[in-house]
Amino acid sequence: MFDVNMLLTSFGLIGILGIIFMETGLLIGFIFPGDTLLFTAGIMAHANPPFTPLWTLLVGIPIAAGLGDQLGFFIGRTAGPRMMDSRAMRWIGPEAVDKTNHYFDRFGAATVMLARFVGVVRTVTPVVAGISHMPYKKFTLYSVLGSTLWGTGFPLVGYLLGEIPFVQDFIHWFIIAGLATVFVPMSIKILTLMFRRWRAKRTAAKTATKLAPEEPSASRPGSDLSV
Repeated sequence: MFDVNMLLTSFGLIGILGIIFMETGLLIGFIFPGDTLLFTAGIMAHANPPFTPLWTLLVGIPIAAGLGDQLGFFIGRTAGPRMMDSRAMRWIGPEAVDKTNHYFDRFGAATVMLARFVGVVRTVTPVVAGISHMPYKKFTLYSVLGSTLWGTGFPLVGYLLGEIPFVQDFIHWFIIAGLATVFVPMSIKILTLMFRRWRAKRTAAKTATKLAPEEPSASRPGSDLSV
């Protein structure tokens, strides 16, 4: 049987809050499946003994999410349009940026709240809001609403699921499966990004080699002799 206590201790509340903050604060949310993480955290809080009381999740996660939004907004506001050409944005991909812009065109400022429930889009949204100079008070209002609904809803559903007798009997395996759905996609995403980066470097090296001027061939013996 897995040592769940050791597993939960090593993962920890601080680890969960750190990941939630980094999703939007450090623009690496495209790696972490945040929804699954919150859902799993709720189940983990129902374990016996719980790795942390439910109330710490319901309070800590919205705060971490809101602070991450604030940092992402600040980055967008200070870095401006050049942020869109940064390495982080290239890693996220143009599809996520286009999708975020589509949400802003359709829902306006409410995108800041709705994006919390859409993977990857929630990572880009604070930056785009900062670049577009959305009023800070309006951004903060929708950010708080979205962070609160998202940060309390998923853990609470997971916790209530832990009340089901079948889940209680196999809660160890539900926790392992939940964590696997977090770390396996994350690992695959990281490996994919590393492979793409390696392939891009290899392609660039081949292109540079083809474009490099050819060196003059060495003169063969006797080639300079007069006829």
